[in-house]
Amino acid sequence: MTEGKISKKIVLFAMPIFLGNLFQQLYNVVDSLVVGNFLGKDALAAVSSSGSLIFLIIGFINGIFVGAGVIIARYFGAKDMKDLSIAVHTTIAFGIIAGIIVTALGMGLSPWMLKMMGTPDDVLPNSIMYFQLYFAGGIGIVMYNACMGIFQAVGDSRHPLYYLIIAAIINVILDLLFVAVLGFGIGGAAIATVISQFVSAILGFTKLLRVNGEHRVHINQIRIQRNMLVRILKMGIPTGVQNSVIGFANVIVQSNINNFGSIAMAGCGSYSKLEGFAFLPITSFSVALTTFIGQNLGAKQFERAKKGARFGILSGVLLAETVGIVLWIFAPVLIGFFNNQPDVIEYGVMQSRTEALFFCLLALSHCLAGILRGAGKSTIPMFVMLVCWCVIRITYITIMVRIIPDIRVIFWAYPLTWFLSSVAFLIYYKKADWLHSFMEKAA
Repeated sequence: MTEGKISKKIVLFAMPIFLGNLFQQLYNVVDSLVVGNFLGKDALAAVSSSGSLIFLIIGFINGIFVGAGVIIARYFGAKDMKDLSIAVHTTIAFGIIAGIIVTALGMGLSPWMLKMMGTPDDVLPNSIMYFQLYFAGGIGIVMYNACMGIFQAVGDSRHPLYYLIIAAIINVILDLLFVAVLGFGIGGAAIATVISQFVSAILGFTKLLRVNGEHRVHINQIRIQRNMLVRILKMGIPTGVQNSVIGFANVIVQSNINNFGSIAMAGCGSYSKLEGFAFLPITSFSVALTTFIGQNLGAKQFERAKKGARFGILSGVLLAETVGIVLWIFAPVLIGFFNNQPDVIEYGVMQSRTEALFFCLLALSHCLAGILRGAGKSTIPMFVMLVCWCVIRITYITIMVRIIPDIRVIFWAYPLTWFLSSVAFLIYYKKADWLHSFMEKAA
């Protein structure tokens, strides 16, 4: 990432991430498609509304891995292979511990959290079953993300792609087998997802045991190195807090949607699965920018980092908006794939037509956040998103829903807060010396 044509390096790095996220999104969507068509709207509501709660529980841990990735990318760019190896083994050790914690918390807290979200009684039993089975595989989810973060930090985005393709194929086959053929119900969909996630985690970890390079994992070296863990946590906790805060805000939003009933849950949940496709270019370029900036600033290539930032922002914004336009146009058809009930489709289309054309703002915020994380300024994205995507979003919904009891009030919370965060990020990006502050921290 520190040599060669900038646009080519970023695109070649981002493309496998894009395709990997595509397959991950596809196997998330498959659950909803199979459940919605074979088990009905109530089961669809249970599965489709899962994203906010899942993100709340595992978002913090994944944020730590983002911090680990920045640290590893910095050492890789600076060719400090000793510290790179220590960082890798500390990340793996932390991942094992965190996976056990996530499993316990997810299985234990899911029933309580679903009740607190106001999940309707006709959906609650299926929701509890799905979440508890899903989080039974929590260590697989966490370990895959740990391994993926290591690969991406050293510039390898291809192997995570391969493993996600395999996992996606397995998930599709098992979904159809467990739900459509064997009649295991919603639990079958959860088990299929868990198995596929464990497969991707095992493949990623096995590759790290065999790879040639300083990021190779040696079983006897997997341990927490205290000083390195402190560095990782210092870099990753702000992102983890940011993820948790966003997750909490989304849970509040979901609880407000739940108040409109299971039909609204199914329709909005179907839209959320489609919205995930908008995140493909956004996430791809955000992660690519974090790695690119981290490696190039580690190598003290400031001008190259600046040019890469501009290219990544433009590419991410244009691609996200293209997806948004497609979703806006074809919303009725796409929502109908999940469930053909007119009321369900109506809610999904309503949300699509409110939010989709503003994906450019979402992409701008995420790309700028990725740049700042790569520069070691992870507290800035945390603060901006805490204020805009949590405090302002929740305050707006809490007040406006009571004044105007219309679900579209909830939908408008997203583009409004995306706009505010984009403005805040742009001001900081233009005014602050984020390039050299990175070196001051590293010194």
